[in-house]
Amino acid sequence: MSDPSIDSGAAAAASPERRPTPLYKHFHRIAWLAVALTFCVIVFGGFVRLSNAGLSCPDWPTCYGRATWPTTNAEVNHPTALDVRPLEVHKAWREQVHRHAAAILGLLVLTLALLAARRRRAGLAQILVAAALVGGSIPAYMRGEYELAAGLALAGEVLLLIAALRWDNSDLARVSAFALMVIVFQALLGQWTVTWLLKPIVVMGHLLGGLTTFGLLTWMAWRATNSPVRIAGATAMRAFLIVAVCLLGIQIALGGWVSANYAALACGNEFPKCVGQWWPPHDFREGFVLWRGIGVDYEGGVLDGASRIAIQLAHRGMALVVFAYLMWLAAKLIRTPGLVLTGSVLAALTLAQVALGIGNVMFGLPLWVAVLHNAGAALLLFTLVGLLARLRPPL
Repeated sequence: MSDPSIDSGAAAAASPERRPTPLYKHFHRIAWLAVALTFCVIVFGGFVRLSNAGLSCPDWPTCYGRATWPTTNAEVNHPTALDVRPLEVHKAWREQVHRHAAAILGLLVLTLALLAARRRRAGLAQILVAAALVGGSIPAYMRGEYELAAGLALAGEVLLLIAALRWDNSDLARVSAFALMVIVFQALLGQWTVTWLLKPIVVMGHLLGGLTTFGLLTWMAWRATNSPVRIAGATAMRAFLIVAVCLLGIQIALGGWVSANYAALACGNEFPKCVGQWWPPHDFREGFVLWRGIGVDYEGGVLDGASRIAIQLAHRGMALVVFAYLMWLAAKLIRTPGLVLTGSVLAALTLAQVALGIGNVMFGLPLWVAVLHNAGAALLLFTLVGLLARLRPPL
């Protein structure tokens, strides 16, 4: 790691190719710990969702009024929670453990933001005030002061956005502030997932937010580690990688929409046909209505068969596009000196992800296959963003 006494702005100006210089020698280790924990939170979150435990704690951030979770009805501290949903201990612990893991991740990202911003003018104060505003919104929400809670959280998010826009990335201050902003919004989405009863747009947004956090932290960790990959044609390859990330993001969003609308088995157990046809009756207009108001319980889904079929067809069609592009990109990487291993990994992950997606359908959505499919999307993102962060032109 570079000498922290060096002014990061001067260093960046002196050498455009110099990596961003974190101002703490263990910054990269904390960043990698955050990457690992984010991956675990994403995979375990998928397990919680796919095991139908997403509403097992009817209140937020507590679970039946407890910081952990009750094991009997007598331990419930929330006066009306049992009226909303009967206690299912085998599900409640999953939801609350997921919340605690996400909270620890939030503290790690806050630590990274503080370390990156501490030599910026008023940087520490800006991050701390934003964190205090967001932290203050939680007890306000628990007291039922929803407008105050929303205002405090919004003010904290605005402060973080201003910081991310004002700072550059010479010391990773911009990306760390943006990562903190995203994870705060993730917490809000987690809250809305419960209070808005698994609303599909929120569930999909929660998945995308988690993977956006994972991508930002992956980029940050690789940049802090200083392991550049230098190739001729780096600029063009970066463009190809950006396209790949965008296509993968669209496919992940469609996958989240499939899951949130319980459309994974809309075609039965058939592949490549759907309910015995190549192009069965479908309703794309109804299947992709993003907002249906508040107050509907979406557990189990509310769409008819034609709407769910439309969602499944869209996911399958986009999968073909993403598969073709990623395999083309993998072949290009394999032919590039120094990128053979990365290209091989990308090809293997792409094939495995397709196999898991087909397996989800043909075997009736086994929980372990569905969770691995979720993990596969994260690993594909890790591979693409990791190379994007390290790629440099030759010296």
